[in-house]
Amino acid sequence: MTAREMWLVFTKKNRPEKNEYEAWTFGEDPEELSRLVLEGKKTATASVYELYAYDNERVPSAGDYSVIMDASERNALCIIKDTEVSIVPFKDVDAEHARREGEGDMSLEYWRQAHRQCFSQWMDEAGKKFTDDTKIVLERFEVVFKP
Repeated sequence: MTAREMWLVFTKKNRPEKNEYEAWTFGEDPEELSRLVLEGKKTATASVYELYAYDNERVPSAGDYSVIMDASERNALCIIKDTEVSIVPFKDVDAEHARREGEGDMSLEYWRQAHRQCFSQWMDEAGKKFTDDTKIVLERFEVVFKP
Protein backbone atom coordinates (compact mmCIF):
# COMPACT_ATOMS: atom_id res chain seq x y z
CA MET A 1 0.00 0.00 0.00
CA THR A 2 1.36 3.42 -0.90
CA ALA A 3 1.35 6.39 1.48
CA ARG A 4 -1.52 7.98 -0.45
CA GLU A 5 -3.56 4.77 -0.39
CA MET A 6 -3.04 4.39 3.36
CA TRP A 7 -3.98 8.03 3.95
CA LEU A 8 -7.20 7.59 1.96
CA VAL A 9 -8.16 4.49 3.96
CA PHE A 10 -7.41 6.34 7.20
CA THR A 11 -9.41 9.44 6.28
CA LYS A 12 -12.44 7.38 5.21
CA LYS A 13 -12.65 5.95 8.73
CA ASN A 14 -11.48 9.01 10.67
CA ARG A 15 -11.82 12.76 10.55
CA PRO A 16 -8.28 14.07 11.12
CA GLU A 17 -7.91 17.66 12.32
CA LYS A 18 -5.44 18.22 9.48
CA ASN A 19 -5.99 16.79 6.03
CA GLU A 20 -2.30 16.63 5.16
CA TYR A 21 0.59 14.35 5.98
CA GLU A 22 4.28 13.74 5.37
CA ALA A 23 5.54 10.33 4.25
CA TRP A 24 9.01 9.31 5.42
CA THR A 25 11.28 6.57 6.72
CA PHE A 26 13.31 6.61 9.90
CA GLY A 27 16.98 7.59 9.49
CA GLU A 28 19.72 5.16 10.37
CA ASP A 29 17.87 1.82 10.52
CA PRO A 30 14.39 2.18 9.05
CA GLU A 31 13.44 -1.49 9.35
CA GLU A 32 14.34 -1.73 13.03
CA LEU A 33 12.90 1.65 14.00
CA SER A 34 9.61 1.10 12.20
CA ARG A 35 9.36 -2.36 13.79
CA LEU A 36 9.70 -0.72 17.22
CA VAL A 37 6.90 1.71 16.31
CA LEU A 38 4.61 -1.10 15.16
CA GLU A 39 5.32 -3.01 18.39
CA GLY A 40 4.49 0.06 20.49
CA LYS A 41 8.01 0.33 21.92
CA LYS A 42 8.95 3.52 20.05
CA THR A 43 6.73 6.53 20.74
CA ALA A 44 9.25 9.32 20.12
CA THR A 45 11.89 10.42 17.66
CA ALA A 46 14.49 13.16 17.33
CA SER A 47 16.03 15.19 14.53
CA VAL A 48 18.40 18.12 14.10
CA TYR A 49 16.57 21.46 14.04
CA GLU A 50 19.12 23.21 11.82
CA LEU A 51 18.77 20.60 9.08
CA TYR A 52 15.12 21.48 8.45
CA ALA A 53 16.15 24.88 7.06
CA TYR A 54 19.07 23.30 5.21
CA ASP A 55 16.71 20.79 3.55
CA ASN A 56 13.99 23.45 3.08
CA GLU A 57 11.52 21.45 5.17
CA ARG A 58 8.97 22.53 7.74
CA VAL A 59 9.69 21.77 11.41
CA PRO A 60 7.09 19.31 12.78
CA SER A 61 4.43 20.48 15.20
CA ALA A 62 1.89 18.84 17.49
CA GLY A 63 -1.05 17.51 15.51
CA ASP A 64 1.01 16.63 12.43
CA TYR A 65 0.39 13.29 10.74
CA SER A 66 3.08 11.14 9.16
CA VAL A 67 2.86 7.98 7.11
CA ILE A 68 5.79 5.79 8.09
CA MET A 69 7.28 3.98 5.12
CA ASP A 70 9.43 0.85 4.93
CA ALA A 71 13.11 1.04 3.98
CA SER A 72 12.29 0.85 0.25
CA GLU A 73 10.07 3.93 0.66
CA ARG A 74 7.39 2.14 -1.39
CA ASN A 75 5.23 0.52 1.28
CA ALA A 76 3.32 2.37 3.99
CA LEU A 77 3.47 0.71 7.40
CA CYS A 78 1.38 2.95 9.66
CA ILE A 79 0.26 6.50 10.38
CA ILE A 80 1.47 8.40 13.42
CA LYS A 81 0.32 11.68 14.92
CA ASP A 82 2.64 14.03 16.78
CA THR A 83 1.27 14.68 20.25
CA GLU A 84 4.09 16.90 21.48
CA VAL A 85 7.04 18.65 19.82
CA SER A 86 9.81 20.52 21.60
CA ILE A 87 13.20 21.91 20.65
CA VAL A 88 16.09 21.57 23.10
CA PRO A 89 19.89 21.53 22.99
CA PHE A 90 21.31 18.02 22.54
CA LYS A 91 22.79 18.16 26.05
CA ASP A 92 19.29 18.72 27.53
CA VAL A 93 17.59 15.65 26.05
CA ASP A 94 16.44 13.67 29.07
CA ALA A 95 16.20 10.00 30.03
CA GLU A 96 12.41 9.97 29.53
CA HIS A 97 12.79 10.92 25.87
CA ALA A 98 15.53 8.32 25.40
CA ARG A 99 13.24 5.66 26.91
CA ARG A 100 10.36 6.67 24.64
CA GLU A 101 12.59 6.27 21.57
CA GLY A 102 12.75 2.56 22.47
CA GLU A 103 16.20 1.92 21.00
CA GLY A 104 19.05 -0.20 22.37
CA ASP A 105 18.82 -0.54 26.14
CA MET A 106 16.61 2.59 26.19
CA SER A 107 19.09 4.46 28.40
CA LEU A 108 20.07 8.09 27.98
CA GLU A 109 23.71 7.01 27.62
CA TYR A 110 22.86 4.71 24.70
CA TRP A 111 20.64 7.37 23.11
CA ARG A 112 23.34 10.04 23.32
CA GLN A 113 26.03 7.78 21.88
CA ALA A 114 23.89 6.59 18.95
CA HIS A 115 22.43 10.00 18.16
CA ARG A 116 25.69 11.91 18.54
CA GLN A 117 27.19 9.63 15.88
CA CYS A 118 24.20 9.92 13.54
CA PHE A 119 23.63 13.66 14.01
CA SER A 120 27.34 14.41 13.61
CA GLN A 121 27.40 12.57 10.30
CA TRP A 122 24.31 14.39 9.02
CA MET A 123 25.68 17.78 10.08
CA ASP A 124 29.05 17.00 8.45
CA GLU A 125 27.26 16.14 5.21
CA ALA A 126 25.56 19.55 5.38
CA GLY A 127 28.89 21.29 6.05
CA LYS A 128 27.92 22.11 9.62
CA LYS A 129 29.35 21.25 13.01
CA PHE A 130 27.49 19.25 15.64
CA THR A 131 27.95 20.19 19.31
CA ASP A 132 26.20 19.49 22.60
CA ASP A 133 24.40 22.83 22.09
CA THR A 134 22.97 21.83 18.70
CA LYS A 135 19.18 22.17 18.84
CA ILE A 136 17.24 18.93 18.56
CA VAL A 137 13.58 18.54 17.60
CA LEU A 138 11.94 16.03 19.95
CA GLU A 139 8.69 14.49 18.78
CA ARG A 140 6.33 12.36 20.82
CA PHE A 141 3.77 10.50 18.77
CA GLU A 142 1.07 7.87 18.80
CA VAL A 143 0.18 5.33 16.15
CA VAL A 144 -3.29 6.27 14.91
CA PHE A 145 -3.61 3.74 12.09
CA LYS A 146 -2.05 0.49 10.99
CA PRO A 147 -3.61 -1.97 8.58
